[in-house]
Order: sequence, then C-alpha cells, then structure tokens
Amino acid sequence: MFANCLYYLCKTDLQIKLLEINDLEKIKDKIIQQELDAFQQLIPFIESSYRNIHLTENPISKWKGIDIIYFQEDLRKIAKGSISEKSFYTYFKNKPSKPPRIDVLNMLSIYAGYKDWNDFKRKECETKILDYSDKNLDDTVSGNIVPQNSANHTIPSLDPIPKLTINPGINIKVEKGDNHSKEKDPYTSLQAGKSRSWIRMASIIGTVIVLSSILFLLFYPKQYIYCFNDMDRNGPIQYPIDIQVFKENESPLYYKVQPGQCLNLRLNSKILKMKISSPLYESREIVRVLEDAPSEENIALKPDDYKMAVDYFSKKDIDGKEDALVRKRAELNRLISDDAVIFQVFDNEIFGIETMNKAKYITLVTTPTTALKNLKVLEMKKENGKIVSIKFKITPNAS
Repeated sequence: MFANCLYYLCKTDLQIKLLEINDLEKIKDKIIQQELDAFQQLIPFIESSYRNIHLTENPISKWKGIDIIYFQEDLRKIAKGSISEKSFYTYFKNKPSKPPRIDVLNMLSIYAGYKDWNDFKRKECETKILDYSDKNLDDTVSGNIVPQNSANHTIPSLDPIPKLTINPGINIKVEKGDNHSKEKDPYTSLQAGKSRSWIRMASIIGTVIVLSSILFLLFYPKQYIYCFNDMDRNGPIQYPIDIQVFKENESPLYYKVQPGQCLNLRLNSKILKMKISSPLYESREIVRVLEDAPSEENIALKPDDYKMAVDYFSKKDIDGKEDALVRKRAELNRLISDDAVIFQVFDNEIFGIETMNKAKYITLVTTPTTALKNLKVLEMKKENGKIVSIKFKITPNAS
C-alpha cells in the first residue's frame, strides 16, 4: 500500500512539471512565429529601399550575383554592417524556420528606413507582438503556473502501514568450514612470489626493448620538408597551391599550401611522387628517391603570366578613375576569349554555381565594390593564347 501511494505522488508531481514545460514551449513557439511573421512583413520594405537606389523590378527572391553584391554594399553604407551570401540565401530565398539574429534584424530595419527592429514592429506590423514584460509571462517563467483542473488532483488518504513483528525465537547459525582452519606460512609464500615476479618482469622488459629497437629501425617515418618558391620573383610563392602525394597501393593524399608555408611529410617509403597544381602556376610533377634525398628542399614553380594578368586585372581597384576603368576593361577583353565559360561558386546549398559570359564577368569585376578584394580564382584554363575558362568565388566578410 505504501509503494502504491508513493508511485501516485511521484506521478502526480511529474504531470504538473510536464504541464509547466508544455506551457513554456508553447509561449516560446508563439514568440518565434510572431517574430518570423514580422520579418516577412519587413521584406517588401527592403525591396522598396533597394529599388529606390538601383531602379530594378526584380523581387528579392530573384536576386543573385551582382544584385547581392550591390545589396551588401548598400548595407555597409546605410546600416554600417552587412550579411553574408549564405545568410542571404537562407532568409530571402528559402522559407526560414526562425528569424535572423536581432543584430541582423536591426540592420535590415535601418536599411528599410526605421530606427531599429522594434521601431519597425511598432509602426508596421499587423500582428500583436507578445509583451515580454507581461506579469503573467513573468509568473510563467518563474515557475508559478497552475495547471488546469489542478484542484481535481487530490491525494487519497493513506492507510496505516502495518507493523512488522519479528519473532525473537528464531536464531541464525553460521558455521565455519574446515577450509578456514588451515593456514600457510606467509613468509615462505611471499619470498617465492617475489622471485617469480622478478624473473617474469626482467624477461618482459628485455623482449620489449628488442622489439622496439627493431620496429624503430624498420618502420619509423623520417621527416621531409618541402618549401616552394616563385621562379620569376626568386621568393616565396604568391598564391596557394594544391599538392597530391601518391603512395603505393593507396589513394592520393591532398594538401593545400598557403604562401609562406612549407609542406611537412613523414615518410617511410623509398620513393616520393607528388603533383603540384595551382590556378596561377604551371603544374609540376616531382619524383624523389628518398634514400639519397635531403630532408629539406626548395622547389621552384613557374608562374603562368597570362593567368596572373587576368587575376591582377580582375582584382585591381580603379578607385572610380575613368581612364583606369577603360584600361582595365580593355586588358580583360584582350586576355579572355569571346567564347570563354565563366563560373561563380557560392557558399550555400541552394544556389551552388552560376555561369556567366565574358561581358557579364568584365562588368562584375569593373564595378567598384569592396567585394572585389575577396575575389578568389579557383581554376583557370588557357588555349591558343586566350583564357577559355574561369572558376572563381567571392568570399564573404560578415556572417
């Protein structure tokens, strides 16, 4: 009877706690949904502000490429901040499950012409936002919720617990077996155990030392360091390089080496094969017999001047000077083939890559924006003295 009553008490208390948690979750979900609805009402005001500056009719869901770059520039000038390309696709091209962070909402509200996020909600939102200072909410958060029909949860009266009577006439007898009556001489046993332990320990230590020495000589890898220099500049490379290291009966190992860095390898093989590639350097294959090879070596890479020129003029800042703009467009037009295929890679799962022609690429890289500082060439191909393929990305500044 006592166990049944204890179970009922615990079950009732657990039900009350679950009711409190469910009420808090409902309030939290309601707040998130209301903030998300308000954010959706903000989007048309953002589109309107953008159209006033750039004179376009495209809705924000169809912006990409140059439109996103212009929008990021506007945010830096007007709201003193920006959002990444990934965040743009998450909140404006998808249906988000939650609103952006409050600092992003404040920035977007300023861009739309309001003081901050709360100012926008007070003036424009049709949905009544939950008052965080409400006394009922304070009571809820502090744990003072009274579940519905709580008055009906009555605890039944408990029957008296019956007394347990012990019969003093019952005796428990413990008998000692014969095995406990015989004892060994502790001194003799201890001396014999010590002798056997020393013999076993010495044998194990000797075996471990011999095996370790053999394994060290046979299998311990030796360290090799390879540094890379620009052949024309007689100094460290100026751009990242990709390296594949080939091992016998194994898949290649891939490494990326940044300017000023060296490649550190630990190898126990006899021959080293590696392939070096880069968008702006000529590819090179290296083979070394490691038995006679030095532990440190400098490898010279020859830059592809044609690709270097395209990269230079793509990133060159013209500072709004008309003569510099004309020269930059002319150089790019000369270096890039009219039939070139150009790809822009994006860091998001919705819109991974965009193709463009030569004219659109030249327009993109001759538009004076700070985003050009983050332009990174991933791959470039040349045929018959002209660039026929470019793959690039623009890394974001803000998150």
